[in-house]
This record gives sequence, structure tokens and C-alpha cells, in this order.
Amino acid sequence: MAGSVSQIVDWLADGARSTGRAEDVLKKLCEDLSACGVPLWRVGVFVRTLHPDVFGRSFVWRPGTDVVVSQAPHTITTTDAYIKSPVVTVYETARPVRYRLTGPPAEDEIEFLREMRAEGVTDYVAVPLMFTDGSLHCATWSTKNPDGFTDAHFAAINCILPAFARVAEIRALQRTAGNLLDTYVGNSAGARILAGQIRRGHAEKMHAAIWLSDMRGFTTMSDRLPAETVVDVLNRYFECQVPTVRDHGGEVLKFMGDGMLAIFPVASDNSDLDEVCGRVLSAARDARGKVASLSQQSGTEYGQPLRFGLALHVGEVLYGNIGAPGRLDFTCIGPAVNLAARLEKVAARLGRTVIASAKFAAQSPSEMEELGEFEVAGFAAAQTAYGLRDESGTSAGAPA
Repeated sequence: MAGSVSQIVDWLADGARSTGRAEDVLKKLCEDLSACGVPLWRVGVFVRTLHPDVFGRSFVWRPGTDVVVSQAPHTITTTDAYIKSPVVTVYETARPVRYRLTGPPAEDEIEFLREMRAEGVTDYVAVPLMFTDGSLHCATWSTKNPDGFTDAHFAAINCILPAFARVAEIRALQRTAGNLLDTYVGNSAGARILAGQIRRGHAEKMHAAIWLSDMRGFTTMSDRLPAETVVDVLNRYFECQVPTVRDHGGEVLKFMGDGMLAIFPVASDNSDLDEVCGRVLSAARDARGKVASLSQQSGTEYGQPLRFGLALHVGEVLYGNIGAPGRLDFTCIGPAVNLAARLEKVAARLGRTVIASAKFAAQSPSEMEELGEFEVAGFAAAQTAYGLRDESGTSAGAPA
């Protein structure tokens, strides 16, 4: 056994490079340990993570199946199942805990251990996984072996733990970096940054449909309401837009107070322009409905109805790193973005929720109606604005 376990340690120490995903690492590790004579039935790895919505991720292996990966929200820490779990005991004590499940169960035995008994598990142990940053995570090992884990089995498990913890930490850090970049700069921008597009001035031209929205009356609201309430308003308001933008293939690039900038990439030859603009319009209607619903539910709570304006345009943008040494922003700029910003102001003047440029409206002529020509700052020629036909007759401040 020792020689084979040594080979596993060497593989882990080399970064487990033969496996791509974290779940593949665990699957190969468990299969190799089983081949070395360790009678594993269920192995779980629980890694706490740095994420605004996710408390941690779990990886559970059983023989003959793929590893099951799941993630838990922060609210799990208030549940009885979590508070009484062996994993929490490890978190609190930084020491292993072992449960022999061959004798009669204790009166206060937790439900999870009763479930393990029902599966035929005879021995269950949870051990700490220490990362180099001092954070504590956990791995659990169980067996159906009639005699439980022997000293030789524990020796094999303990032998691989330090190297396994290093691999788990590396994979967790890589995922955390990706998650945080996705959360704070957007999924596409985050991928580009991780791929090495980090130099100031590094930018590329891109065809895109542009989404630029703004809340109506936000300045008045923020002056009148407590700061904590204003934050709540913004979070709930943006929740009406961000998921639907992402679900329809867009990427949110920036929040500017109560404003939001998003793009929907278009093929360089515009071959998918109709399809992309169709998705954008669908997202716009979805967001409009969600904001209207939020206003009905909470508008009186905030002292005024919640309204927003949305400008849609399509054109070429410059997408990349802009800023000063030591402080960059991955965003998009260009005349197309400027026009979208100006059109959003026109939407406010007209009392429209959704307004579009001539270029965007040309992709959905049956759904858009011309609203007239308007002088917009920074553009020599007047710009023709279009609105959704289903908003005809709406007045400023009216729900749309």
C-alpha cells in the first residue's frame, strides 16, 4: 500500500495536472485510494468560498458515480442541519471527529448520521483541510467495512491530506478569482482579465447592442430616504434587470449610481444582428415588467413609484482596459455608447420607458414607432428616436 499511496502523493504534489476540474481530482483520488485498499464508501470535501451569494461548495464522491457538486447560500449557516453537522465541529475545533456507527445510536444522534447508518456506513470521520492562508475547510471519509477504518487506512488518508489540501486550495483560489471578477466586472470581462488582457490601453473593437438604463427620480429619492433604504432600493431595482440581461446573452459592465450599462455582443459581420436585437427587446420587456411589479409591491414604501428609462442602440464600441497606472476599469466607450446615453435622456423627456436608435429600431420595425428627430449633445446631426408601439399613449411618469 505504501508505494501506491506515495504515487498518489506525488501526483497531488505535481498539482494533479492530469485532471481538469476539481471534481475530477476528487474522483481520481478516491478511486486510487480504493485501489490501494482503503475501503471508501462516501467522501465529501467542503470548501468555504469568498462570494457574495455563496457560502461554500461541496463535492461528494461515491464509488461508481460522478462527483456531485453543489453550493450553499450564506443562509445555510442558520439551519439546524448545518449547526449540528460534523463539518461545523471541525470548523470550530480544527480537530478531526470520528463516529463509529456499528453500535446503537445515541438518542441525540443527528439526522445525517442516521442516514449514514441506513446506508450501511460503519465508520465516519471528518478532518480539517488547512489552507496556507489559515482558513479551515473540511474533508469527510466514510466506509462500510465491518471493522471500520483501520490504522493502516487512516495512515493512508493522513499521508495524502497535506498535498490534497494544497491542490484543493489552488483550485479554490482559481475559482474564487473567477467568481469575483465575474461579480465585479462581468463574466466576459473577467475571463479576458484572467486570460491576460490586463495592460492599460489594451482594447479591441466590438459590435454590440447597447443597453443603458437610468432610474427616474432617484436624486429626489436619495435625498429624502435614509441611506440604507436607498441601497435597498438600488439592489432590488437592479435585480429586476441584471438577471434578465444575463439570461438573454448580455453582460453588465457598469453601475453608475442608478444607471446601468450592458452590452450584447454581435458578430463582426452582423450576421446575428436580428437575433441579438430580438433578445435585447425581450430582455427590455422582461425588465420593464419586473420594475413595474416592484413598484406595485414597494413603491409606496419608498414614497414614490419606481420608474426607469432604457435606451437601446447598436454599433461599434471600444472594449478594454481604461484608467491610470494601478487603477483600471474594463469597460466600453465610443460614440455608440455616448448616443445611447443621450437617447436615455430623450426617453425621460418623452415619458417613455424604452427608446431606441434608428439602427436598433431597423431590426424590429414592426415593434417600433418613430417618435421624431431630436437634437442631442455632442452629435452634429439630429437623431431619430423610436419607441415601442405598446407604449404609445403613455405619459411621463405613467407605468409602462
